[in-house]
Amino acid sequence: MSERATPFHCPYCGDEDLRPQEEPAHAWLCSACRRVFTVKFIGLNLPQEVHG
Repeated sequence: MSERATPFHCPYCGDEDLRPQEEPAHAWLCSACRRVFTVKFIGLNLPQEVHG
């Protein structure tokens, strides 16, 4: 299982031409705007059951 989350578009310009970047670890390079960014999964926010 890869530790690199795979984005489908750049969060800054919306372009889809993304390439894995060596540094920093698990980063992506947007070929359009040249920004380097990372994606981090924090967790799920599940609704709590309501007991009535």
